[in-house]
Amino acid sequence: QVHLVESGGGLVQAGGSLRLSCADSGRRYGINYMGWYRQTSGNEREFVAQILESGSDYADSVRGRFIISRDNDKRSAYLQMNNLKPEDTGVYYCDGDCYGFTVGSIPCKGQGTQVTVSS
Repeated sequence: QVHLVESGGGLVQAGGSLRLSCADSGRRYGINYMGWYRQTSGNEREFVAQILESGSDYADSVRGRFIISRDNDKRSAYLQMNNLKPEDTGVYYCDGDCYGFTVGSIPCKGQGTQVTVSS
């Protein structure tokens, strides 16, 4: 499994925005598929968004506020989060499938980044 580095989490007031990033630190691996998930207090990990070659998809709770994207040149994935709400607070993970120079498919996952939205 490839360990990805996440960044961009933090503390923001309700209505604010954050942009999460996810990539292999050495930029050795590109992205076949990437999903963003979150774990909120007392709850199981839940799906937030995903991006594939064919398009993207979102959980109902974030559709219209969050935008998932990828940059193939930078071998990175992003989650732009707008109009944040206190219920968006949690640890956000990127989790997907990557490719390298000698491997066409390998699981890749970030360590998680904390997002806290104050009311």
